[in-house]
Order: sequence, then structure tokens, then C-alpha cells
Amino acid sequence: MSGRIKDEDVAYIREHAPIDEVVSDYVQLKSAGGGQKKGLCPFHDEKSPSFHVTPSKGYYHCFGCQTGGDVINFVMKMEHTSFVETVERLADRIGYQLRYDEGGKPSQNPGIRSRLIAANVAAAKFFEQKLASEPSAQIGRDFLIKRGFDQASCAKFGVGYAPDDWDQLTKYLRSEGFTGEELELAGLSKEGQRGMIDRFRHRLTWPIRDISGDIVGFGARKLAADDVDQGPKYLNTPETPIYKKSQVLYGLDLAKKAIASKRQVVVVEGYTDVMAAHLAGIETAVATCGTAFGDDHIRILRRLLMDDDAFRGEVIFTFDGDAAGQKAALRAFGDDQKFVTQTFVAVEPNGLDPCELRQEKGDEALRDLIARRIPLFEFAIRTELKKHDLQTAEGRVNALAATAPIVASIRDKSLRPEYVRNLAGWLGMEMDTVSTQVTQSIGKPQSQSAPNSPSEDWRPNPNEPTLVLEREVLKAKLQMPELVSNWSELPQNAFSHPAYVAMRVAIDQGAKSIDDFQDEKLKNLFTELSVEGIRSDRELSSAYVQSILARLHELAISRTVAEIKSKLQRLNPVENEKEYNESFAELVSLEAKRRELRESALGSI
Repeated sequence: MSGRIKDEDVAYIREHAPIDEVVSDYVQLKSAGGGQKKGLCPFHDEKSPSFHVTPSKGYYHCFGCQTGGDVINFVMKMEHTSFVETVERLADRIGYQLRYDEGGKPSQNPGIRSRLIAANVAAAKFFEQKLASEPSAQIGRDFLIKRGFDQASCAKFGVGYAPDDWDQLTKYLRSEGFTGEELELAGLSKEGQRGMIDRFRHRLTWPIRDISGDIVGFGARKLAADDVDQGPKYLNTPETPIYKKSQVLYGLDLAKKAIASKRQVVVVEGYTDVMAAHLAGIETAVATCGTAFGDDHIRILRRLLMDDDAFRGEVIFTFDGDAAGQKAALRAFGDDQKFVTQTFVAVEPNGLDPCELRQEKGDEALRDLIARRIPLFEFAIRTELKKHDLQTAEGRVNALAATAPIVASIRDKSLRPEYVRNLAGWLGMEMDTVSTQVTQSIGKPQSQSAPNSPSEDWRPNPNEPTLVLEREVLKAKLQMPELVSNWSELPQNAFSHPAYVAMRVAIDQGAKSIDDFQDEKLKNLFTELSVEGIRSDRELSSAYVQSILARLHELAISRTVAEIKSKLQRLNPVENEKEYNESFAELVSLEAKRRELRESALGSI
């Protein structure tokens, strides 16, 4: 068994693995000022960025779902890897050689994710080699050439060939040290009548990568005739611990940077369509992998697009011009409301898919198709109108009834009047009639409020005026401890909210990092306070920090003064002379201290 990774090496990885670069593999980050970066949270669905990263501190925190931690914690949550596997993975990323206690070595059996990825990588190399050398692969090579993909194009996308053999891949991977259980778990092999056999046989293969670039599965197109191979035209890796078809998009590893910079994504239908689009210069093209475009895909793209109310991009769906393609486009229309960004559709009128269009008319024709995109709302309305005979009064009335809810569903209220005018023109009806029907189709808004969870009740409101000063002092202590010189002088009642009191106690007990906390709520609060910017319009100096500490100290004393005054009002100076005099003397001393702190706070501003 491998030894335990040395604590100092874990600390080194936590400090030197650049959290902003690691997070950027999954989320588009933009500057948030003060050395911070922000983006859309990968752990919950949101329409405005509340996910913050502070590279200087090595922490992240989402102010929406309250998830936070360090770079190790982030990777573990995103990839569902073990602690050891995550640290080893980050160490490889930065080129650091880990050391192990008890003379241990890196695990010979690393986490299952690493093993399955390694098996897929080995399979991808095997498939690529077979495409270039296997005689039976000639039909696959001809298929690719006919569609305009030369050897360099295939190499760019890792296209390969699964041999027309029962277990050639399985035998090869077994010889490379992978077990039958691992190969079955990876979806590369399956149990046959006489042992393990290959899942993919006599098919072209495309490696499917996750957003970080790891190969997690394959898509495979059959080459044999239907009477020879009765399997589906396209066969994908089944669901595995690392491959979830609803959470991957083919080509995303190549497209993610272009998507983030151009704020555009083009959604096509197949692997060759992605290849054609990229080779034609449309570098934002991606495709689903054997499943319909769904909620998980939307969440992935929204994070890359920075899809929020302030930053608008565009999502362009391309579909075949046949009935199935139109049906798919209308299905995508239902997802429009899940994007803040603008959605469009590009349908080739002659029924050509992007690959066929490039093959017949060249790269420019494909780029023109994308340039001629039309808004998804317009496409949905016009498609619905085609179902009705607009030459008759009955047809027009029925068409209005069918299309009015589509116009009513437009989220951008400023667009609705324009589509009302367009629909009136397309129907040949009075605008008032159309407008009335649309208005009647607008449903009553549903309440979005939900009861607070216990964790939300415990968490202090960051914008609560009475707690802002307490919060700022804690942030200063965690983010700039060298500037907080008189922390110990703060009285016990300086913090009033239970969460802030608990954090103060933890700090007094020596807590300096996320590992010093056991309670998950305190961990989240720690990362939140460590990442959140300090509210100051001027340079963060020692004088400023001392001023807010003095103000908080003054407020604490003011609470004590109020308590003593109330006590003095209840005491009889004759009957309780000693107690009265002691309380009065304490009051005088505290009042003097309060004046001193007020002057100190004002003098530091």
C-alpha cells in the first residue's frame, strides 16, 4: 500500500497549483477587481455570476450556493476524485514530485477515474494506429476522404478505427496492464459468450473528451451494411463512472477558448459536423454525444459564455433541413428560456447537414449558413404557421391561437411588441387582435420565493447594515493579518452575530486555513470571508484597517455603556453605594475609552 502524502507537499500543492487556471478549465472567469475573478458557479444554476476566485489566497467561494474551498476541494467536487488522486493530479499539472511517508510511493492502483481515463487514452492511440495501417480500415479511410477529411484533419480530432475483430482491442489493453473489470467499467469491452470482447468493431471512432481535455469515452459509426451489422448507426460509450452523455459535448475541449472569447457557441448534430465546422473556421462548434441537447449541456455552455444579464452572447443551433431537423430545432426552442443569451437557428433549406454542405459547396458556404442564422423565436413561429391554411379565416384563427403563446413566452418584454407586429403581418390580421391574444396568453408569474434552509438562516446577510463592520474586520483579519496589530484588544462582545462570534473564536484558537475547521458552515464562511473584497474606496493600508478595528471596538464599548447606564438606573445609590460607585467608575472609564477610539478611527481616515 502506498504511503501517505507528506503534509508539507499537500500544503505546497495547495499554495502553488494556480486555482484560477484550474477553475478556468471549467468556468470562464473575468476580473472582478481587487485581484479577484468571478464567473458562473459550476455547482448550481444561476443567471448572474456569484462564483468568486481569489488567486492570491488560493480560495474560491460561491455567494449563491455557499460552496467554497481551495484548489484541491474544487477539483474533488468537479471530478469526483479522491483526495490522494486529486493531489497527485495537481502535482503532475505543476510538475512537482510528491513525497510519501513511511517510504511509500505513488499508488500503483490510483483512483478509478485515472485508470479509466488511462484505458481510454490507450484505446484512442490504438484506434488511430489501426485507421492508418489496418487493411480493413480502407472503407473508413474512403468514407473520411469522401467527406473532405484528410489525414491531418483526422489526426487533429483523433479519429480512429475499431478493427473488424472480436477482441483485438481487449487483448491489446490487457497486455498493457488493464484488467477485464476496468475495461468493462470503461465501456471498452463487454462480456461475450466466450469471454471479454470489444464493444466497438468495424467502426470509425471519435474520442470524446470532457471539458478539461481528458478522454472519457468514444463515439463510433458503423461501416458495414445493415444486414451485416444490425447495430445502430452510431454507438457511444455507455454510462460509466467518468462518462455521462448528458454532461459532455463533443469538440468542447477544442472550442471552449473560442466560445469564451467570441461569446458564441454553434451546436451541430454529429461528429463530422463538428469537424467540418472547425475546419471551415467555425471554432465554436460542438455537438451532443448520442443524446438530445438538455439542461446539463446548457449549464456547461452558460458558464463558458458568461451567460448573464450584463454580458450577452449567442447560441446558434444548426439542424438538418428535413422534418427531423425541424423537430429538433423546435425542441431547442423549449430550451431558449434557460439561456439569458440570444438563441438562433440555422437550417440549410436543401436538407444538407454542415458536413454535406461543406463537402458540396465549400467552407464559405458553411460560414454563410451560420451568418444567415435567424432568431429561434422567428423560426418557431414560422414553423408553426406552416401547419395551418392561412388562406382561410379558420386557419388564421387557429394559427393565431397556436403562435400567440410563443410570442407571450418571449422573456425580453421589449421584443414582444415587435414580434406582435411581425405575427400580425404574417397572419394578415389586425395588430390589435394579435396583441390581445398574446396578452391573454401571458401566464401569471409564479412566486420564486422558497423557504430558507437552516444553513441560510445561520449565514449572516453580507449586506446587513448592522453587521457590515463586523464582516469587514473579519475579512481584514483573514486577508491581511499583518495589518491587524491589535486584534486581541477587541472585547468579547465585539461580534454580535453567532456565525461571526464562532469565526472569532476559531481565529483566536489559531485557525488559519480551511483545514483548521471541521464544521462545514464555518468552512464556507471562512472561504467566503477570505475571498470577498474589502469595501474601501481607497488604498488598503494599516491606517484604514486600524480605523475599522477602532470603530468596531467603539461600538462594542457603546453596547457595554448602554448596559451600565441601564443598570445604574435600577440601582439605589444609597442602598447599593459600593456597587453603584463601581459601576459609575467603570462607566466614566469606558466613556473615556470610547472617545479615544472615536478619535483614533477618525484620525485614521
